[in-house]
Amino acid sequence: MERRKFIQSVILAGGAVLVSPTGIFASGSKKNKKLVILHTNDMHSHIEPFEANDPKYPGKGGIARRATMINKIREEGNDVLLVDCGDIFQGTPYFNYYLGELEIKLMNEMGYDACTIGNHDFDGGLQNLSDKIDLADFDFINCNYDFRGTVLEGKIKPYKIIKKSGLKIGLTGVGIKLEGLVDRRLYGGVKYNDPVEPLNKVAETLKKEGCDLVICLSHIGYEFKSEQISDLKLAPQTSNVDIIVGGHTHTFLKLGTELVNKIGKKIIVSQAGWAGLILGKIEVVKNAETAEVSMFSDAAEIS
Repeated sequence: MERRKFIQSVILAGGAVLVSPTGIFASGSKKNKKLVILHTNDMHSHIEPFEANDPKYPGKGGIARRATMINKIREEGNDVLLVDCGDIFQGTPYFNYYLGELEIKLMNEMGYDACTIGNHDFDGGLQNLSDKIDLADFDFINCNYDFRGTVLEGKIKPYKIIKKSGLKIGLTGVGIKLEGLVDRRLYGGVKYNDPVEPLNKVAETLKKEGCDLVICLSHIGYEFKSEQISDLKLAPQTSNVDIIVGGHTHTFLKLGTELVNKIGKKIIVSQAGWAGLILGKIEVVKNAETAEVSMFSDAAEIS
């Protein structure tokens, strides 16, 4: 089938489940404000469910099922923030043929608000990543890569502010060191900086902008046996980040991990496996009387 017609047919085939992303949650001025954060990571081009005879995940996953679950949560009256933590690309023949076009267009249909970059998102090269970013209805964000002098300069934001359900939410992102992990020819002049300082700088800016919540979309990994920086090592070194949702290590967490940051405040670290097998979920409630923000994490299997 011709390329463009095939992509359109995949999107239209899911039309029953890929409905409007607009949230329908409404809060009165005296009611608590509630937001549901849904997060995914490491999709790795898994458009369809795993094969029925797969030894680990028989018949599980798939974009249509994920879309159905997301829309069900929206239709229950929740205002949803939908984010992804990178490695959208690479892993099935869909990427080999379409180089990420199908993945981005399906994410558009699901109504993603933002995502960060994973190491495998460079697998088609910088120009391919730039071209796919041009197709996205959502923003790519990262604060610890330096894109100056590359085709990605100006296309990836250090942060983004979104207002949903009466909450002002600051989003930023961090990525893993590319040297030794990605062929230099694929990431070219993109420079890596240790994420601690850039993240703290951006998070401070977001708090000064009046954000009720600062969320970091991370693709550095949940935990390593080595001294390599990870989400669990990063979180205690931050001062103004409330939530880190991550990727890279394909870590399945039913509940987010609660840690304490540099100034003694709770920070949640979470990750949602890989290949769209589970959907990460964090509920945020802002008390109308005290303005206190409470967070509760959870995850659901997509089956």
